[in-house]
Amino acid sequence: MNEVVVKEQAPLDELMLAMDVVDTLRHQELVLARELEADDRDERLLERLREIYTGQGIEVTDEVLAQGVKALREERFAYPGPAPSFARSLATLYVTRGRWGKWVGSLTALVVVAALGFQLLIRGPELRAIEALPADLQSSYQSIVATTDDAGALSDARGLLAAGEMAVAQREYDVARGVVADLRLLDARLEQQYELRIVSRPGEDSGFWRIPDINTGAQNFYVVVEAIAPNGSALRLPIESEESRRIESVRAWGLRVDEETFGRVRADKLDDGIIQQNVVGAKRRGALEPEYSIATTGAAVTEW
Repeated sequence: MNEVVVKEQAPLDELMLAMDVVDTLRHQELVLARELEADDRDERLLERLREIYTGQGIEVTDEVLAQGVKALREERFAYPGPAPSFARSLATLYVTRGRWGKWVGSLTALVVVAALGFQLLIRGPELRAIEALPADLQSSYQSIVATTDDAGALSDARGLLAAGEMAVAQREYDVARGVVADLRLLDARLEQQYELRIVSRPGEDSGFWRIPDINTGAQNFYVVVEAIAPNGSALRLPIESEESRRIESVRAWGLRVDEETFGRVRADKLDDGIIQQNVVGAKRRGALEPEYSIATTGAAVTEW
C-alpha cells in the first residue's frame, strides 16, 4: 500500500521540482544567458543547477533537472498574461482604483466647488443685476420726474428711458447699464443747488479778455466764476470750453460777458480790491442750467 502511494506521489514531486527548477532558472537570468551562449551550454547549465540545489541542501536528480530545463525552453510554466484590450484596461483601472481614486475624487470635488463658486459669486449676482435692470431704469426715471418740472430735463429723461428699455429687450445689457448711469447722473445734476460767484480773492484773476483766432479784430471778455454750494464749499462742475469743445471738470472757469459787464466788474474790484456784487447767477434744485443775473451767453473757457 505504501509502495503504491509513493508511485502516485513521485510524478507530482518531480513536477513540483521541475517547476522549482524553472523558477530558479528565471531568477538566474544572467547566469542562464551566459551559460546558453557556451557551446556546451546544456552540461554547464546542469552543473550550475546542481550547485544551486546542493547549496540549498536539496537533492534533485538529473532527470528532474533536465525536465526543468526543457520546461523553461518550452515556456511550459510561463504565464504570458492577457493580450491588451479594452476590457483589460477597465479591469486594470478597477484594480488600481485605490491609487487614483482619491485624486480623481479630489479633482471632481474641486471642479464642483469651482462651479458652485462661479454660480454663487459671479453668475448669480450678474443674473440678478440683469433682472433688476427694468426696475432700475424706472426708479431712476421716476426720481427725475419727482425732482423737476424742467421740460428739457424731462424730455432728456424720457429719451434715456426709451433707449434703456430697448436695450434690455435686445439683451444689450451693458448699454442698458450705461443708460441707468446717465439717468442717475442727470438726476444728480438736477439735485444740485449753488450760486455763481465772481472770484475776488487777492492774487487771483477776476476777469480777462482775449482775441479769438477766428476773428482777430474782436475781443472776447470773461469773468472768472465758481459754483458755491449752500454749505459754502466750492463745487467741481463739468464745463465745456467754447474754444476746444472739450468738457473738463473744474472748480473755476471763465464765463463770457459783454464788454460793459466786464468793465463794471473791473471797476468794482479796482475800487477797494473787493467785488461787492459778486453773485452773477444761481442754480435751483430741479433746474438743468443756472439762471444768470448779468448779460451772458453762458459760453465758457476752462484755461486762461
